[in-house]
Amino acid sequence: MSTTTGTAALHFTDASFEQDVLKSDIPVLVDFTATWCGPCRMIAPIIEELAGEYASRAVIGKVDIDENPNISMNYGIRSVPTLMIFKGGKPIDMVVGAVGKQKLIEKLNAALN
Repeated sequence: MSTTTGTAALHFTDASFEQDVLKSDIPVLVDFTATWCGPCRMIAPIIEELAGEYASRAVIGKVDIDENPNISMNYGIRSVPTLMIFKGGKPIDMVVGAVGKQKLIEKLNAALN
């Protein structure tokens, strides 16, 4: 049973990325995703769970690479899903491909320290 608080993953856009991600006071996990991507759909529930579980400690959100090509180009995203953790306005960790929840928890917890 999940301990989700009802907080949903945010949807970052080219327009909101700087404010929501780069200027965040807490770590941000960004899921670079696409509607046509099967593995992206597989990890989507994990991203939503993490959004609830880390509600006050980290920001969790998604970027649709087709709708927001500037962010994807800026960070050299060539494959989805790509998950990046930002801290202090800079990417500090990255995972390419669908990974399990435990792997993401480990990376988020490392970013919180």
